[in-house]
This record gives sequence, structure tokens and C-alpha cells, in this order.
Amino acid sequence: MLEAEECGRGPSGRNGGFLHGYWSHLPRLRERFGDEGALAVARAGEGIVRGVQAFAESSGADFWLRAAGMLRVSAAPAQDASIGDEADAAQELGVPEEAVLLSPEQLAERVRSPVFREGVFLRDGATIQPARLVLSLRREALAKVELHEHSRVTQIDDGLVATAGGSVRAREVVVAVNAAAAGWRPLRRRLTVFGSYVVLTEPVPQLLEQIGWTGGEAIFDGRMFLHYFRTTNDGRVLMGSGSGPIGFGGKLDRRFTHDEPTVARAEHGLRRLLPGLAEAKVTHAWGGPIDVSSDHLPFFGTVPGTRIHYGAGYSGHGAGPSWLGGQILAGLALGVDDELTRLPLVTRRVPKLPPEPIRRLGGGVVRAAIMACEEAEEEGRRPSLPARVGAALPRLFGLRIGTR
Repeated sequence: MLEAEECGRGPSGRNGGFLHGYWSHLPRLRERFGDEGALAVARAGEGIVRGVQAFAESSGADFWLRAAGMLRVSAAPAQDASIGDEADAAQELGVPEEAVLLSPEQLAERVRSPVFREGVFLRDGATIQPARLVLSLRREALAKVELHEHSRVTQIDDGLVATAGGSVRAREVVVAVNAAAAGWRPLRRRLTVFGSYVVLTEPVPQLLEQIGWTGGEAIFDGRMFLHYFRTTNDGRVLMGSGSGPIGFGGKLDRRFTHDEPTVARAEHGLRRLLPGLAEAKVTHAWGGPIDVSSDHLPFFGTVPGTRIHYGAGYSGHGAGPSWLGGQILAGLALGVDDELTRLPLVTRRVPKLPPEPIRRLGGGVVRAAIMACEEAEEEGRRPSLPARVGAALPRLFGLRIGTR
């Protein structure tokens, strides 16, 4: 195993800590894969939380795993439809228990906020402390494989992986490098990079009790560039915003770790969505790049004519689906033909993104349009026509930016 820096130093060690599969993605899965394919992917993802729980038990690791489900909430009229879509899809596919609509009163029994309109409870969901999890995985790796940290890969060929300090020959090569894959030639037309930032409050268990958010549910809203928020074992609140900058040609720079405007948007989201936490001081903020695929779902495969396998495009949902991705990549490397390697996550054709600089320029226009729409919706205004047109452009080309 070759690691450019230290295991967990990148986004895998500092994400939002949401752990889930794909029942919460049913509308998108049906749109992309049909009913049969959607159910196959969602059922394959059912093993994620159980698998991570099993790892915690077998390793004795404590990474604050709490399986309490998730809440998707509407915090503006324009977000109401997406809430209903999830429950409708679950009902139509015969799994109504996976997405249960909550009235404003039922939602308030779990968490009280004057801006929450309605919600849906998603059974399949948990939270973890990501740095603790990745360090636990590192300890397991050290005991079972030859791990070389500070060994940045400079070249990948069939059967050969080179670094500045030496090279490794192997019949099977697996490339699993998160956002860095956007700069790798075989994948760069299918990925772009977005920044995602979080803020973390001081411990405020008494304020959490006052708003009734004591069940540990992870929460996200219905925005296109969503807010995602959860509590921690020591009573803090983490609020994330997926509205960060867009990359250029796979380049990972300081904008993905030091973008103050996105930090400010994350804190604004905290204050707007949870005004009962107005007294909570923000003590930490950080960000990182996420690898976003053209259809907002991960993909796996083998570079044609080689034994180089890859997994990428987790699109901000990697903590859980990377467990499933590990099973898929193991199957590809071992040449296994089974229900996992036949999933649409492996077999579909991922739409190509425009080349640079069109991708960056077009992505910037769409991002600005989406953010203008979000701001107008939250203020009770109708977005301007140019903003609505700009936000709709990706769908005209069969692409996805954001969550709708």
C-alpha cells in the first residue's frame, strides 16, 4: 500500500462522519438505473453499517459509531418536493420503512427548529468520528500489509507503480485515491473536484437538550448544495456546507482547505437552521476536496487492456460507500464475477464532463446560479430567470451538480 502522506491526512480523516448506504438515494438510483438496478445497489449497501460495526467489534476500536438513522429536512418551500420524492420512491419499491415521512410535529419530536418544515426519517444511517476510524484502519493495515507512507505515486502502468523513492511491481493494481483521481488521465473526464467545509462548536449538551436533538440522528437539508449536520459524543455540533470552490483539471490547492467564504456559509447555515444554538461558539473549521462524478454516484472498473482497477466519484458520501467499494475492488482484483461486480456502479457508462477550461468556466457559472437560487429560496423570493436557467444546465447535458 502506497500513501502520499500519512493515512487519514486527507479528506478520509476529516469528513462529516456520515455513515450510510444508498436507500437515501432511491430517486436518483431509479432515474439512473431503473427499479431493479436501484434495488440491487441499495440492498448491496445494506451491509455497510453492519460491516463497520463488525470491524469495531473485531478490532476493539472506538470510533464513536452511533447507528441512529438520518433525517432529511426541508428548510424552505422549494425543498419540500425532494423530501416527498424519497418517501414516494421507497413506497413504490416496496420498502416504505426505509423513508418515513415526518410531519412538522413528528420532526419536532426529534429536533426543534423554526425553519424546519417537514422531514423524512431514513433508517439506514449512522455517524462515526472519521479520524478515529481511519487510524483504526491504519493499525489493521500495518498488521496485515506492507504500508509505505510518504510515498507519493508518480506513475501508474500496467503491473508497475512508481514513486520518487522506488517502484512496486504487481499483477493487480488498485487506484483508490479520492479527489486526486480527478488528475489521473483515465478518469479525469468523469470527475471534478468540489470543496466541502465544516464548522464545529464547543460542547453544548444543554442546548441540544433544549432543542430536543438528543437521539444522535445525522441530518441534511434539501438544498442542491446541501447542509449536513450531526452531533458528537462530547456534545458538539458539526455543520457542513457542500458549496465550496470547483477545481481546475484535477489540481488540488489551498482553496480546498483555506476558503473562508465557504467556512462563513457553513456557520451561516448553523445559525439559520438551528437558531437554538445561537450561543454555541464555533471552535474549529476545516475543509477538503471531494471527488464528484458526472452523475453524482461512484463508479468502479478496470482500465481497458490492463489489470489496473479503480474506484472514484463518491461525491461527498464516501465514509460508508467506500466500504462497499472495497468489496467491489477486491472482486475486480481477484477476477470475481458476482452480484457486486455486476452492480450498475461497475457496469454503467459514466457520462463524460466537458474538457478544461470549459468544465471550470461552466461549472463556475452553474455553481453561482445554484447558490443564487438557494439564497432566494431561503429568503422566500423567486430566483431570477438567469439563476434558474443556470442551475438547470447540468440536467440538459445529463449531468448532476448538487443534490437535485
